[in-house]
Amino acid sequence: MGFMSKVKRNLHLMLQRPPRQQYAALCYRMKKKQGLLEVLVATSRDTGRWVIPKGWPMTDKKAHQVAEREAYEEVGVKGKVEKEPLGHYHYRKTLDNGLKIPVVVQVHALEVDECLKSFPEKGSRKIEWVSCEEAATRVHEPELKILFLQFAEKMEPLLAGAQTKVVG
Repeated sequence: MGFMSKVKRNLHLMLQRPPRQQYAALCYRMKKKQGLLEVLVATSRDTGRWVIPKGWPMTDKKAHQVAEREAYEEVGVKGKVEKEPLGHYHYRKTLDNGLKIPVVVQVHALEVDECLKSFPEKGSRKIEWVSCEEAATRVHEPELKILFLQFAEKMEPLLAGAQTKVVG
């Protein structure tokens, strides 16, 4: 098959397929005394872009369970994951063969209560705790930027309530 035939076939496949599905965890912690909400971002292993832990569906695991598992494997955190998604974002995944495919990522909030010293992908990513606003500036996907900012807004009353309890 010639080069142009491959391009045409790949383009045809790309245009006819619905987006592939992935599941992600927006990992967060609240520092109630300081009234701070922090989220965890990590670099991807291939491009070094800032991302959140995400992965493909797994047999016998629900979406939120996949998100929880990816958080453990990629950034070494454990905690309580929400069953209901926060939202979705889209991106284009480059496969090993160079083909770019559309992917929709369903995001679940995960309140971190443990950061592990040892986990499967330790050392293969840079990991940082940042504000939602900072996370939004680091990630490339516009819909993920919005999810971070919406999450900060959603969590604001909880942080304000915690501060009142500490001060009052």
